[in-house]
Amino acid sequence: MDSLPATGQADSPAATPADDTPCDRAASAPEHPARLPGFHRLAVTERLQLLRSRGLLTQADHRALTSGAQRLEPAQADKMIENVIGVMGLPVGLGLNFLINGKDYVVPLVVEEPSIVAALSAAAKLVRGCGGFTTASDRPLLIGQVQLTGLAHSGKARTALLQRRDEIINLANSLHPNMVARGGGVADVEVLIHAAPDGGPDMLVLHLLVDTCDAMGANLVNTMCEGVAPLAEAITGGKACLRILSNLTDRALVRASAVIPAHALAGKGHDGGQVRDGIILANDLALVDPYRAATHNKGVMNGVDAVALATGNDWRALEAAVHAYAARGQGYRALTRWSRNAQGDLVGSIELPLKVGTVGGSLQANPMVAINHRLLGSPGARELAEVMAAVGLAQNFSALRALVTDGIQQGHMTLHARSVAMAAGATPPMFEQVVERLLADGEIKLWKAQLIVAELGGQAAPGQAASGHPRAAGTQEWAAGHGKVILLGEHAVVYGRHAIAAPLPLAIRARVEDARDGTTLLIPRWGIEQRLPQQPAHPGSFLQSLTLLLERLGLDRRALRIQVAPEMPRAMGLGGSAALAVAVIRALDRHCALGLDDASVCALAFECETIAHGTPSGIDNTVATHGEALLYRRGEPATIRPLALKQPLPLVIGLSGSESLTARMVARVRQAWRQHPARYERIFDEIDVLTRHALDALQAHDLGELGELMNICQGQLNALQVSSREIEELVQLAREHGALGAKLTGGGGGGAVIALCPDGGARVVRAMRDAGYQALEVSFG
Repeated sequence: MDSLPATGQADSPAATPADDTPCDRAASAPEHPARLPGFHRLAVTERLQLLRSRGLLTQADHRALTSGAQRLEPAQADKMIENVIGVMGLPVGLGLNFLINGKDYVVPLVVEEPSIVAALSAAAKLVRGCGGFTTASDRPLLIGQVQLTGLAHSGKARTALLQRRDEIINLANSLHPNMVARGGGVADVEVLIHAAPDGGPDMLVLHLLVDTCDAMGANLVNTMCEGVAPLAEAITGGKACLRILSNLTDRALVRASAVIPAHALAGKGHDGGQVRDGIILANDLALVDPYRAATHNKGVMNGVDAVALATGNDWRALEAAVHAYAARGQGYRALTRWSRNAQGDLVGSIELPLKVGTVGGSLQANPMVAINHRLLGSPGARELAEVMAAVGLAQNFSALRALVTDGIQQGHMTLHARSVAMAAGATPPMFEQVVERLLADGEIKLWKAQLIVAELGGQAAPGQAASGHPRAAGTQEWAAGHGKVILLGEHAVVYGRHAIAAPLPLAIRARVEDARDGTTLLIPRWGIEQRLPQQPAHPGSFLQSLTLLLERLGLDRRALRIQVAPEMPRAMGLGGSAALAVAVIRALDRHCALGLDDASVCALAFECETIAHGTPSGIDNTVATHGEALLYRRGEPATIRPLALKQPLPLVIGLSGSESLTARMVARVRQAWRQHPARYERIFDEIDVLTRHALDALQAHDLGELGELMNICQGQLNALQVSSREIEELVQLAREHGALGAKLTGGGGGGAVIALCPDGGARVVRAMRDAGYQALEVSFG
């Protein structure tokens, strides 16, 4: 059915190789509103907060989505259709990375089929790097039909109607003067003669070609047909029968195109030219074979219908128009064309009829529809149709590319496991554990999922982490790397000063098994299922780190399946990349009996951190490896002093919803330091003094003093320009609701805040969650 494989959503560390091979034409800055790196790895509340911070959601929309107020209520539904008994929900996702006619779009999609959103985002990312989609459209006209029968002479009747064309148009437009005032109305008429199928008298059909502006226009056109029918009868002497619009909107054609250089298609062991030629051949079959064309075009409509549902448009009318248009001429054929230009690029185009609307009562009855229109930038009907065409072409490209490389089922394992877990009745606390158990067992069956659900008994498994995610089953088989917080010393530690760090009760776990063909990285909770590419991996990605690890350990020619179960959010300044590296290194060591000691694990993890962050201090990989609180100072060798605390340290972690861009923040601080070395050395010295005082406060368990030092350190970090609006809001919320001290932790630019809460963190957690953030209580020591 031309659905798509989940090869890792765009912007994931395991993005497809083609996504990691940018074209040479245009690459947008990652902070652009349409580019939301790592979006699929965030929790729902974190996604909403990120959209709010990027200006894609208004405060009112953010509040509605956070509280669930956007959902259609039964009382509202009862006003929309008859015999209402309830409301059925469908997921609303976002297609990211779309660049259309030089403009960026975040595209809302309503669809229940797994992988469509991920594949669209990945395709849009690839095409955006090659210049984006180009679209165009005709003036969209709806056709209203008046059927006339009982004519003495059909040819004379046709001539008579055309001679009184202006009178017919004026009468029709008088029925909707406001539409005419907006530049719409009947643009022209045409008259068709049809022979009766039973050999009886001819039928004559009067067409009104109506521009309904931004309205879908069905009721408007039907009213016009009713209004002009008596005049048509008087002119022709016939009898008006049907008076209704046509859903074959071939006067509202929309076109989209994209050009992709062959080298951008390379990956997964496939040459770019081979992938290009395979896509062309697959499309050629759909141009001549109606059986293939039906599936081909259904894949196109996977994307188009998802946008139509999200924007409140009549997807049934769109389906009827599109498939009727595909069947014009001698047979049913593909809506798309894929070919090769003189430069060897893959050139794709689509043409299809799309008459949509952006105004009207039916569009405004569902509150979620209004939010989706605002997410799109409140486009007019013509612009919305062009977005739909680009989405349809992107969906078709993803499907064809999958078919000619790995096949349509490759990569579906994770998504299939999630669907099976849901069907088995897995509750939210156990859901991720059920998925991981299914994947670990390799038997993704409903009965197996039901057994796991019954075993867990509807409760979170023992040992549930503080994040709320249950640990993977059979933890004795899994290796672990620890997350961390830095109490004081961020950024200054890169320049040889002290930092205090502590492990979190949040970890990343990994296990390794032998495989048959190649090495695959599987991280279900982050939506990643990716085979290690033959081509060089994207710089800075974990695939690049994994390639390095396998080479260092002599495992680069061995086929392995690496499954990862994270119990902590990624890219939130909590040491996730180091924890991931340590977990995978230890899992490789355990499965392959390598005999690595802690020093070797830590050194390999530091190499991975260098790939991820450029100039790491070494503190993250050290805590991830040893799992204990420590005072750390960079050097050859590094100074590492384990800390034994008198009592546990109670903290609240607040997540900003924006990724902590450690490499970027480190680079920003380094650039500022190079420009003003004396000024920044003083700041680093001041942070170092605070850190050493904090060490004394920790050892004396003087939490009041420690909180004060944390507050002062946050000011210094703000001076380094590594804080953010969300971080400052979280810090203020924590202090206002009882925290003795609060500051960012990690690289900054987003990520997380830690708050010291000796009197209990429940108030702080509640305040952060009420403001739309995620928060959790932890302690260590």
